[in-house]
Amino acid sequence: MGYVIEMLNIRKEFPGIVANDNITLQVEKGEIHALLGENGAGKSTLMNVLFGLYQPEKGEIRVNEKKVAITNPNIANDLGIGMVHQHFMLVEPFTVTQNIILGKEPTKMGKINIKKAEREIQELSDRYGLKVDPSAKIRDISVGMQQRVEILKTLYRGAEVLIFDEPTAVLTPQEIKELITIMKSLVQEGKSIILITHKLKEIMEVCDRCTVIRKGKGIGTVQVIQTNPNELASLMVGREINFKTEKKPAEPKEIILDINNLIVKDSRKVDLVKGLDLQVRGGEIVGIAGVDGNGQSELIEAITGLRKSESGTIKIRNKNITNFKPRKVTENGVGHIPQDRHKFGLVLDYSIGENMVLQTYYKKPYSRAKILNFKQIYEKAKTLIAEYDVRTPSEFTKARALSGGNQQKAIIGREIDRSPDLLIAAQPTRGLDVGAIEFIHRRLIEERDKGKAVLLVSFELDEVLDVSDRIAVMFDGKIVADVKPVETNEQELGLLMAGSTVKKAGEK
Repeated sequence: MGYVIEMLNIRKEFPGIVANDNITLQVEKGEIHALLGENGAGKSTLMNVLFGLYQPEKGEIRVNEKKVAITNPNIANDLGIGMVHQHFMLVEPFTVTQNIILGKEPTKMGKINIKKAEREIQELSDRYGLKVDPSAKIRDISVGMQQRVEILKTLYRGAEVLIFDEPTAVLTPQEIKELITIMKSLVQEGKSIILITHKLKEIMEVCDRCTVIRKGKGIGTVQVIQTNPNELASLMVGREINFKTEKKPAEPKEIILDINNLIVKDSRKVDLVKGLDLQVRGGEIVGIAGVDGNGQSELIEAITGLRKSESGTIKIRNKNITNFKPRKVTENGVGHIPQDRHKFGLVLDYSIGENMVLQTYYKKPYSRAKILNFKQIYEKAKTLIAEYDVRTPSEFTKARALSGGNQQKAIIGREIDRSPDLLIAAQPTRGLDVGAIEFIHRRLIEERDKGKAVLLVSFELDEVLDVSDRIAVMFDGKIVADVKPVETNEQELGLLMAGSTVKKAGEK
């Protein structure tokens, strides 16, 4: 059987780095083929070569056994190759239809025939079970729905091969299930999918074969049915991975974070945090479990000064910091790993070195008399880059040039290095590979063992169960349960997150 895509001995270089070193990838028609590797291993680069965004130094690409030169994305589209990027390429004020037809607008008598386009998009949406409203505005729909628009955009352009770059990184567990169903229906229709991911559970569930890349080199291709998560993990990072975080029992000390009767509204003036009470002590990790949209984001934004609280109090070490500005919150001992790293975590056009001191640049030794000391800034950045294994050509590289996982490691390094009294970690391992996840979990536990308070917010239930000492379940803007990980499981947490009242372990 011939291959629908062949990338043979591809080499791609950037200044100071070989991103792809003689990699071969062969994809069969009608399969879901995983591309697995650590952050910065070269996965996205290889797919950007296939999609025509980069030109390789060496190697050749074949589509349906014919050698091709893909010099730009339009050629890729013409060859039936579509790409759903990790960070969506959508115009927020436009409708779903306007985004999908952009650059391929159907016209009638010189005018864009929007009604015809809406009908075609509705038909495509129904055919693949995407359930997208063609007339909805992008800014009014969920992240999961935006991703479906990106999928529709590729299908509208006639894609037979779809590249998904970390498609589940920003999705809730429910949206991930729905996406997996969509991917299966696409291959049943004869499409082929290349799935860039480092989520081993998803590879085992949905993929047929898996090609592993490590530090820019191809390690090999395996049949998923003949392997297991442990083997895939060690192929990816080159060593054994411990999936269970080892830690001693917590020794909670004094209260660090004390939230009382907090009310926070969203932009439409609707209460999303509704009289919430929460305490986090030094020496413990409290995990917040909840379905996305139950007030978790608004709670974190209120604590960190990114959103005004309507009423109630937020105290750090008994000092009222309610409605303090973000810098004042930081100066009162709060560290924040934000869930949206591009919006709240980085200045993408600054160097990675400058991003490493965003919280401290105005203090000694990084500045004096309002003049920045770049020598000290870049010395500090080099130390953190090495300590947190941030894969970057240099500390002078712009933050936007790094892979999503390496951007995340840079933020985590910056926040943990300050060793704040309270560390808020919102989706801290989003987009990270298993090796990096193991490392980050260990650092969170180290902070706890130093007597710091850690508030972990994650949609990954196995992460919440594995790392937390206590789990606060959030539903409809309130904490509805406080459970210990050893006394609960994913099923019980799922019920609590959905608003059910279930008996605690040990209750009659």
